[in-house]
Amino acid sequence: MTSHSLSKDELLALDIQALEANLTQISLQLLKHRHTLATAESCTGGMIAAACTDLAGSSQWFERGFITYSNEAKAEMLGVPAGLIEQHGAVSEPVARAMADGAIAHSRAHVSLAVTGVAGPTGGSADKPVGTVWLAWCVGGQTHSEMQHFAGDRAAVRAATVRYALQRLLGFLLA
Repeated sequence: MTSHSLSKDELLALDIQALEANLTQISLQLLKHRHTLATAESCTGGMIAAACTDLAGSSQWFERGFITYSNEAKAEMLGVPAGLIEQHGAVSEPVARAMADGAIAHSRAHVSLAVTGVAGPTGGSADKPVGTVWLAWCVGGQTHSEMQHFAGDRAAVRAATVRYALQRLLGFLLA
């Protein structure tokens, strides 16, 4: 019996297939309920919105994406209170939740997801090391949030954030 390790390209292809499968299921759930999605992204810089709109027919369920990389953009585009950012920092549960709620309030979407984190290689601290990401989802009028720590370089942290955010969104939509 011979063992075979998958190459980096083969692993990436499997990852893309899994992402596409999740997105297909997300689209079916949103369409089933006649809901649309808005994203509010900081550390991923629009990668989640790009993944969504890569799926043909996404205009039927993807409403808009907010790229709010700066604190000012979070305040101006999503209505995140500057005091909240000053008190807790941009990478925090209250800010992620405010981003998800703000995406609903500043769009016509019924469902939102928001991410804010430290992708690296710099910007981390003892309390919020590189790889720290706060995520929030607003589904059915309820906002859910959680923190994750993703390993790897900047690209790996951002890619893991995209995958995880969409995987958890599907879970909330199916609940």
